[in-house]
Amino acid sequence: MKARIALLVGILATLLLGALAGQAPRVVSAAPNVAASYPPIGNYVVLFAKIRSVFRSHRPPPPYETYELFRKQMTDYGYPDYDNTYQVDYWCRNSDRACLKRKLYHLGAIGRMRYERAAFNEDYDPGPPTADIFQRAPATPRPKFFKPTPEPSYTPLPTIIVVKALYDPDYEIVDVTRDGPLLDVRVEPRRTPMRNRLRELWVDARTLEIEKFNATDRLFVTGDGATKIYPVLFTCTMGRVDGYPVITHIEGRVGGGYADDGKHVTYFFKKIRFPKSLPSWYFDPRDYGSHLDEAPLTGDRR
Repeated sequence: MKARIALLVGILATLLLGALAGQAPRVVSAAPNVAASYPPIGNYVVLFAKIRSVFRSHRPPPPYETYELFRKQMTDYGYPDYDNTYQVDYWCRNSDRACLKRKLYHLGAIGRMRYERAAFNEDYDPGPPTADIFQRAPATPRPKFFKPTPEPSYTPLPTIIVVKALYDPDYEIVDVTRDGPLLDVRVEPRRTPMRNRLRELWVDARTLEIEKFNATDRLFVTGDGATKIYPVLFTCTMGRVDGYPVITHIEGRVGGGYADDGKHVTYFFKKIRFPKSLPSWYFDPRDYGSHLDEAPLTGDRR
C-alpha cells in the first residue's frame, strides 16, 4: 500500500515538472521610458509640476493680511511724477480678497477709507503680496464687488497607484538654464496668453522655491469716453514672511507703444503681516461712515 502511494506521488510530480518545463516563459514588458524618448518634454513637465507644487504647498495664505504698498513712477520727461507716487495701506481678508485701504500722500495728507478687491490685472494697483501667481487672470475686468470663490487648501499631487498627474494644461517650459544657485525657467502659455500670465521663473535649484518671476499685466488708460489697454511686463521679487512666499518688489514696464507718464513703474510691499483677526466692518464699505472715529491709522502711526 505504501509502495503504491509512493509510486502515485512520483508519477504526479513527474507530470507537474514536465508541464512546467514545457510552459513558454512569460515575458513582462517594461513600461515605456517617456524621458528616454522625449528628454526635454518629460523632464520639463515634471520640473514645472514640482515648482507649482512647492509654491502651492504654502497655500492658502493666513485669513488676514496687512501691508503697505509704495508706488513710484516718473514722467515721460524723466522727472518724478508726484501725483502718481504715493503710499497705500491695506487691511485684507484673504478668503475673498476684500480690503480696506487708505492712501497716504507725499505731503502727509491721509485719504478716506476705501474698499477694494485686491487683484492683479485690474485697473488699480496690484496685490496682495500673497497672490497666487499661477492663478489665471480674468477674461474681462471685474467689478470691485465681485466675490471670488475661496481658495481651497493645498493637497499633494493626485496619485493613482504609481501614476502622478503632472501635465499642466496652461504652461510649457521652453528653456531652463543655470543662474548661480537658481534655475532660470522660461515658460510659454499653451493657451489664452492674456490670462496665463507667467513668462519666466527663477527658482532655487535645491528647493524649487520661487525667488523671482516675470508676468504680464495690463495698464488701463481712460480718456475721451474710452478706455485703452496697454500690455505691461512685471518683474516680481519674492520674499518670505512667517514661512509664506510673498511678493516684495515689482518693476513694471509698459509696452504697446505707450509713451506717457508712468512707462516705468515701481511697487514695494512693506510691513507685510498676518494678524489673527480684523474687525468685520473693514470689509463692508456701507459701514465705513459709522466707524469714522475707528478708522485704522496709516504710515508710522499704525
